[in-house]
Amino acid sequence: MRHKTFISLFVLIICESSLFAQNKYDFSQFGNETWSFIKQPAKWEGSDWLKLGVIGAGAFLLMQTTDQPVRDAVLKDQRYYKSVPIEFGRVWGELYMPFVLFGGFAIHSLLAHDIGTRKIAYEIGQASLYAGGITYLLKMAIGRARPYVDEGPKSFYPFGAFFYKTDYQSFPGGHTTAGMVLSTVLSRNAKSDWLKGLAYAPVVLTFVSRIYQDQHWTSDDFVGAALGYFVATWVVDTHEKKDQQIQSISSTPFFNVSFALD
Repeated sequence: MRHKTFISLFVLIICESSLFAQNKYDFSQFGNETWSFIKQPAKWEGSDWLKLGVIGAGAFLLMQTTDQPVRDAVLKDQRYYKSVPIEFGRVWGELYMPFVLFGGFAIHSLLAHDIGTRKIAYEIGQASLYAGGITYLLKMAIGRARPYVDEGPKSFYPFGAFFYKTDYQSFPGGHTTAGMVLSTVLSRNAKSDWLKGLAYAPVVLTFVSRIYQDQHWTSDDFVGAALGYFVATWVVDTHEKKDQQIQSISSTPFFNVSFALD
């Protein structure tokens, strides 16, 4: 009896500990996950470094071969500068959009007591903060001149953004980073395949609009899109893995363990 009791209590403690660690989407969870996010580079494996290398190589290749030709092409025809698709793309990546969507989903979750929309609101806020912080630091450190400055795609003033403000904050593309965070979180939480695909339509317009309106080089948006995607993916994956662990443990038939004597 003592042996069976010990086994039963041991399994129960494990399960209760895992359930206690379930996604509550509160400040405590945010703090723990933020620290985990900061430590991630120290845990990267070969595949993670390979992804970073591919992004870096892709950005370098675009700088050398694509940035200037694309700019020359779009400047030849600016008839659609204020068109609805171009402006919609710009708005999707504006700083206030994460606040708007976060607020909308958060209010719905409070009124409907819906954990699903609470999760979406939480992930939008969390991923936007992470990606926004990284983007800001890179902009300040790299100090790339925006296209409209007319200094060419290879004009960099490391840490010059502190003095020249937005004219030298081109890399990476902040609007595209923010837009990709929103689209990725929405896509990952969508139920149907067509909604998952449709969620990326706005950020495609953001990518195009920032180049068309001469605010960014193609390589800026490329890196911004990659940054937004991978940060948002990490956030959603973290929560889904925790949910899967909880579901796996809760389905374990530990309640069938008998305390009775043979």
